[in-house]
Amino acid sequence: MELADQISQHFLDSIEVKQESIEQLVNPIHRAGEAMVKSLLNNGKILSCGNGGSAGDAQHFSAELLNRFEKERPGLPAVALTTDSSTLTAIANDYSYEEIFSKQVSALAQSGDVLLAISTSGNSVNVAAAMRAAHERGMVLVVLSGKDGGSMTDILTEQDIEIRVPSNRTARIQEVHLVVIHCLCDFIDTQLFGGGES
Repeated sequence: MELADQISQHFLDSIEVKQESIEQLVNPIHRAGEAMVKSLLNNGKILSCGNGGSAGDAQHFSAELLNRFEKERPGLPAVALTTDSSTLTAIANDYSYEEIFSKQVSALAQSGDVLLAISTSGNSVNVAAAMRAAHERGMVLVVLSGKDGGSMTDILTEQDIEIRVPSNRTARIQEVHLVVIHCLCDFIDTQLFGGGES
């Protein structure tokens, strides 16, 4: 395959996965948005975590809430658990890498907060540990995953929401995760501050 054709194929594959995602993910995204809005209206906050590209997505989401998405509005309480290098390395060094998110959840979360847990495979051990800690704190889980959902599906309860991208390719899953994040930001803004850009 010529490199130009290979580039074109990336776009075509991305479009195909996004079209499949429309059919499967609108309802869980809607439910996740409702859970986040409910938490924010009750003075809750949204914590987010993930590894690698998913860490970038967690930070992207919290930045959109804390600062702004597409309209002028007050900042909203969101914390990416992936950003404090001193905390991450202290926990990894003193305890284990598996606990870098769960210890933060245990320290920062209150009942009614939401954890946005992101893993393309659904098998990230430290994200799974954060999910268990979130349940202990009375949080609602919103999980962005892909492939077959991985081992993290076993942790979910009826109140939790899984948004599983119908793809086995990490790049395609991450692309849809970004669309989902923007959908959630728009849902939150619309519900809390009304429709339309400003």
